Amino acid sequence: MRPPVAPTRSHQVCAQGRTWSDDYAWLRAENWREVLRDPAALPQEIRVWLETENAYSDDMLAPLASLRRQLVREMRARLKEDDSDPAAPDGPWSYYTRFRHGGQHRLYCRRPRGGGRETVLLDGDARAGESGFFQIGHTRHAPGHARFAWSADASGSEMYEIRVRDLATSADLPDVIPNTTGDFIWTRDGRALLYVLQDQDHRPFRIMLHRLGVEADALVYEEPDPAWFLSLRATRLGRRAFIHVHGHEAQEFHVVDLEAPLAPPRLIASRALKLRYEPVDHGDQFFIKSNARARDYEIVTAPVETPEPEHWRPFLPPVEGRLIEGVTAFRDFLVVLARQDNRPRILVRDLASGAEHEIAFEAQTYFLKLETTFEFDAPICRFSFSTFASTQETYDYDMAARQRLLVKKQATPPGFEAGAYVVEAIEAEAADGARVPVSILRRRDRPLDGTSPLLIHGYGAYGYSLDAAFGPNRFSLVDRGFVFALAHVRGGTEKGFGWYEAGKLGHKPNTFSDFIAATRALVAKGYADPRRIVAQGGSAGGLLMGAIANMAPELYAGIVADVPFVDALNTMLDETLPLTPPEWLEWGDPVRDPEAFAVIASYSPYDNVKAQHYPAILALAGLADPRVTYWEPAKWVAKLRATMTGGGPILLHTAMGAGHGGAPGRFDRLEDVARIYAFAIAVAEGRPFGD
Repeated sequence: MRPPVAPTRSHQVCAQGRTWSDDYAWLRAENWREVLRDPAALPQEIRVWLETENAYSDDMLAPLASLRRQLVREMRARLKEDDSDPAAPDGPWSYYTRFRHGGQHRLYCRRPRGGGRETVLLDGDARAGESGFFQIGHTRHAPGHARFAWSADASGSEMYEIRVRDLATSADLPDVIPNTTGDFIWTRDGRALLYVLQDQDHRPFRIMLHRLGVEADALVYEEPDPAWFLSLRATRLGRRAFIHVHGHEAQEFHVVDLEAPLAPPRLIASRALKLRYEPVDHGDQFFIKSNARARDYEIVTAPVETPEPEHWRPFLPPVEGRLIEGVTAFRDFLVVLARQDNRPRILVRDLASGAEHEIAFEAQTYFLKLETTFEFDAPICRFSFSTFASTQETYDYDMAARQRLLVKKQATPPGFEAGAYVVEAIEAEAADGARVPVSILRRRDRPLDGTSPLLIHGYGAYGYSLDAAFGPNRFSLVDRGFVFALAHVRGGTEKGFGWYEAGKLGHKPNTFSDFIAATRALVAKGYADPRRIVAQGGSAGGLLMGAIANMAPELYAGIVADVPFVDALNTMLDETLPLTPPEWLEWGDPVRDPEAFAVIASYSPYDNVKAQHYPAILALAGLADPRVTYWEPAKWVAKLRATMTGGGPILLHTAMGAGHGGAPGRFDRLEDVARIYAFAIAVAEGRPFGD
């Protein structure tokens, strides 16, 4: 089947003294704001084109239909269909979520703390019904446990409605709060909600107060600058909440009294370039994670009544190379999640004695997460741990006795034997001498002789770290002989905040060269056959995929670009798009800064497509995606086909009823994974595409 050929229409773009034609700009719907709220509003011409692309993709992948069905069966068989989370106690109740056998969505439940009859607070399957898209955002029970609120997205556009249920009657209240980010916090009396309102451009710009049963909502805080995001932070004590004003270069927090939520919020420290701090409530004082004097953060204290920086006092000094990622305060202990040399770790500080210890973990590379603990007075903290080859274990850790109690171990997939796999970590040397960590999963019985296919995954943006967590789906590749690797490239914080700064703004090209270096290192060390390598990345990781496709197409047999940010220059030049002004601090402002323009123009995948051979590419998009708009991959695919001199195929699949995260149901999501894995297997094995 011949690939679709998109018509070209000259559209002039002017910036920084340059003028060029964007021939596929017509794929962007003029009414994109309306499309985000209602995908049915997409203009017919564009809809027909996206459906044509989908039909071509389906035809090209048709020979893999049997393989895709097999992959779905395998991945579903590894799931514990009636899985549940460990219950988290809060007062007289314990709260948890679970799935029913065959269910797509979670059930949110509680039971009496000492045991007893379960109450289903929210049935995700029932709420989803037969709708094309449904995803729960946040859920919170009210103080006093009489009400339960949740937010839900019905289109994939991340415009959430908040609803409330009376738990005494199991009836939903008439209150419906639209156009929110999905984030909310109960007031102290459980009769009102603070929430984040989004404007018509999908930007979170106001903190509002909704009183149950009252039609008009009250303004608590408004952020006039579109370059800043708003969110809410709850505290374990429940007396206060934090309004979080944040960009990519700074943060600012305001304290809201949850007993008097309409009182003017109190500012802790004014926003300043490169100042990042995060407060944690401890009753009469705040513990504050701050980079004011330490790039990788220290912890200071401040009185609640006078929290301004002049009252900050040192508490936990910085350690070179140890990044403080999160802080949780209990009555008697402070718990710190930190990262050093690409290894997360948990530090526990006794607030009375000052004694400090670290919880030890034996693994080269692993995943570690602090879990929800509702109660401030709790003597335990809860955390989860896993590796590529060991399922997730959840522990309650007695902070005084320094003992851990296993409360849940993720079910081991049928037939799975951890000893059959090897988990290891290597470092690749980048072009400038930087050492790039790479986490690896492979079968023990596969020789390191340079014959294995490889799937290498990368991201490298926003300071987000990739963790080597257990992922049951990927064994459908590894058991077929694939080596799976995570490249911890610059742009993440795997090696501290400096690792992030070395992969953003003018240093962004380091992200791409790091990934290429990691790929070459895996080949040199015998992990991969250089003819059988598939790369994968999504969102900002999709930008990485687009860049390496242009820079080193000979290295990859195939590339999976999931909701890829590939039209970077045009997007960063367009101030009307929801995320553009805040994103200038991550990528640079090409509108006002000629150097930023030059850097972005040098790597923007869409603008750097060349007349060269390209690997097979599978691009995935979501029509209702507010983060990476559907037209970015659509334009990129069209230009690739028109420009390339050989290779491919170049495939585009757009989810016409979903957004950035794809299908929300856990089994529907397996269909998406199976498409990617079948593509990767076909590329690595040289299977034919098309009829």
